[in-house]
Amino acid sequence: MARRAAVTHRVLNFLIILLILFQWTPVSAHDTDAWLSTLTKRIHNRPRYALTGSQFLTLVSKMNEHQREQVILDQLLEGNLPGFLRKLKPVTLKHQCDSGRLVCATIFVTPDYLAIGSESDFIRIPMNYHTASVVATNFGFILPTPRMVDAIYEQSAYHFTPQPMTPGPQMRSTAYYKKHNRMIMQQRLSHGIPLGELVSGHKKDVVITNRLTREQGRIAIYGWHQPTGIPIQPLSTVHGAGYADYSHGIRLVSDVVLIDGKMCSVYDVLQDPELAAVLTGEGPISQLSQILGVPAWPASLQASVDQ
Repeated sequence: MARRAAVTHRVLNFLIILLILFQWTPVSAHDTDAWLSTLTKRIHNRPRYALTGSQFLTLVSKMNEHQREQVILDQLLEGNLPGFLRKLKPVTLKHQCDSGRLVCATIFVTPDYLAIGSESDFIRIPMNYHTASVVATNFGFILPTPRMVDAIYEQSAYHFTPQPMTPGPQMRSTAYYKKHNRMIMQQRLSHGIPLGELVSGHKKDVVITNRLTREQGRIAIYGWHQPTGIPIQPLSTVHGAGYADYSHGIRLVSDVVLIDGKMCSVYDVLQDPELAAVLTGEGPISQLSQILGVPAWPASLQASVDQ
């Protein structure tokens, strides 16, 4: 716990410095290319002798769900994810405010769902809300809103066709995780979908929503869009935060967003009474830090950022 707290503290300090330097600073297309890779700097380099996806599956095959979640968390925080996930993709959202102002937001997202392993041997790994939120915030990201999920689907270079499996208790098993990942891989190869392109349609997203402030201790899921563009899964908080099954995917969204070409914190945007509507369809998410488990910033540091 002490190690995780220390990591979280370092992450927050890094974000604060970034915001002080860059908040509301105009960013050109050339500048965007130059700094885009810095948005993943808080993700550790993949260890030289890290587990492959196959080795990870073997390791956790006999573990219970709690033990498996701990290994997932440890592997990801150590940087054991394929390199293509570090190459973020821009997604644009627009909204006309009540004032008549047209707001354009550009978010930066992982091209696929979080995975463990190498580029040649990895598994897209479901995880519960506790694990997903810790990984996201330690990496300098958040989880998407349903509106972001829709925009990601609309702007994806390739769309998978959803492949639901037989429901039941086995949905939460490592064997189901492995089988569904293999089905996605086969579909990817049969359609010639290259790694690193923005893709969607193959998993439900774990998302953030104001419902999580009213229904604490829950996980929110949404998406799994069909070829018609209609999601199989409407926004749901029916499961507890410790729940995960094979259909869940964790898409990360950088906590740095461009608003009308200016860099700012996604936390600020999602809590702004006017700007939030460009990123979420349910009004400002006023308790975003609490939802994601991010400690509140000291008032003195927040004041420095706001200046």
